[in-house]
Amino acid sequence: MEGLKLAAAKLVVYLHPSKAKNVADAIHGEISSLLFKFNETFDGVLLAYDTDFPSNLAKILPGVHPYFGVRLETKLLLFHPKPDMVLEGEVVRLSEQSIHVVILGFSAAAIMAEDIREEFKFKAKPGKEVFRSTIHKKHRIKIGTIIRFVVKSFDEEILHVSGSLLPAHTGCVKWLERHLEEWSQSDSTIKKRRANEQNREISEPDKAANDGETFAVNTESPNKKSKRRKKENS
Repeated sequence: MEGLKLAAAKLVVYLHPSKAKNVADAIHGEISSLLFKFNETFDGVLLAYDTDFPSNLAKILPGVHPYFGVRLETKLLLFHPKPDMVLEGEVVRLSEQSIHVVILGFSAAAIMAEDIREEFKFKAKPGKEVFRSTIHKKHRIKIGTIIRFVVKSFDEEILHVSGSLLPAHTGCVKWLERHLEEWSQSDSTIKKRRANEQNREISEPDKAANDGETFAVNTESPNKKSKRRKKENS
């Protein structure tokens, strides 16, 4: 699935002196408060992190007394779907007008009727709503189905994805995997290229995500800005 990437970042975490006795737990608490939220500095939704403490030294920060800063390096797993990326998720609700999906257990997606290709026809029986392909009778989408769809847009504030099932390489993942040979050569080439790009992103941390800068983390002091923000405002 696209939209996921690893990023290597250097951080300075600002802590109150009251947390000096257990710095490691305090740092994890600060970074954990950023989980499952879109972060402009990281350019994505933080899903997981792995920190490394290169030094036990902390520095009193002039002008932000009484906070002290701890420098660390961390690997971040980020989620940032962009238009035309291919995502997968589980169908949790459907009707004749829309299909609703959950991605990675936290992000919601909606595919409206105008973005569902014409071959899929909605049929409803009590408790058994389903979209069934008129071309491939066994290609069905119902509650619990894992589907593959294309991103139209992503609302960073509420983490909501607008998706599409118009391309031929979208639909029920299980059915698609069984009928790869029926895809057009162009779609197969695009899928392989995107898969290779995704594998490179996951296997190699994206050092370009921070451009060598050190970012600030301090949830208790919302007015503090990172170096990037300061540069943008200067």
